This record gives sequence, structure tokens and C-alpha cells, in this order.
Amino acid sequence: MGKTSKTKVTEAPGLETPERREGERSEPDRSGGVSNPGGAPRTVPAASVPDPEVAAKAARRRFTGGYKRSIVEQADACQDTGAIGALLRREGLYSSHLSTWRRQARQGELAALAPKKRGRKTTVSPLVEENRKLLATNARLTKRLENAELIIDVQKKLAALLGRPIPDTKSDEENE
Repeated sequence: MGKTSKTKVTEAPGLETPERREGERSEPDRSGGVSNPGGAPRTVPAASVPDPEVAAKAARRRFTGGYKRSIVEQADACQDTGAIGALLRREGLYSSHLSTWRRQARQGELAALAPKKRGRKTTVSPLVEENRKLLATNARLTKRLENAELIIDVQKKLAALLGRPIPDTKSDEENE
């Protein structure tokens, strides 16, 4: 069998590094394999720990109508060569922002430069809207009726306890 000798390497007084075989690489294994066959736990370098200050998901930027108008006005006022590019760099915008905002202003859309809600536009027919209102009114009135009937029942029981019973009257629903 081959001769393997172990050597102890010290870098500074009092600091010892793990024992290594001759010819063994001193660099850690970066291939994802096991670099320490001895089974000692590996420590995670501080650089691989994520920074807690960084947002997990970037939020989409939203621009107000006033901001868009001011940028379009500033871009229209630019006279020098490269002034628009400098404006866009200073504000952190893309040229597509400016061209979209200019197009919206030309078209004269209603609140042209106000941010628009994304997604499918909902269209509700007037009948559906009226039906929703009537159902809500019906539910509210049903709740009030239940409360009123409960109060009447309590009043009847109290009157019976006091010896002055209230005669039952039939409602319109019971007469039919």
C-alpha cells in the first residue's frame, strides 16, 4: 500500500488548521461535492446569507399624472443635443415611458396621464346592478323583521308573566 503521511500546518501561533494529506488541495471544493470526508460540519460563508434589507420581489413603479405631465413638459422644453437622454437618466426612466406618455397626451384621453388599472375591464349591466341592490335591501329588511318579531315575542312573554296577556293577531302572510 502507498504511504500517506499526515502533516499539521499552522498559520499563526495558537491557530491550527485541520490535518491534510500530502498532495491534498487546500482550497475548498466548489463543485458541490463533499469537501471534508471526515464528516465535520461545513460552515456557511457570510456572503451567501441573503441581505434582509433587499425586497423579496420588486414592486412595479407607479407614476402620478402630475409627474408624467411634468416630464413630458420638461422633455418638450429640451433644446440641446442629448438633453432628453440626460433627463431620462436623471429620472431613471426609459424612452418608452416618454413616448407612451406623449402619445396619451396627444390622444387627449380622459385623464390621459393618470395611472390605469391593469387587467380585464368589468362591464356590469344595469339589470344586474339593480338586482344586487334589491337583494341587499331585501336582506337588510329581513334582518330588521326578524329583530322586530323577536322584540314582539319578548313583549308578549313579559305581558303574560305580568298577568296581562296580549292577544295574538294574525299577520298578512298567515291570512292568505
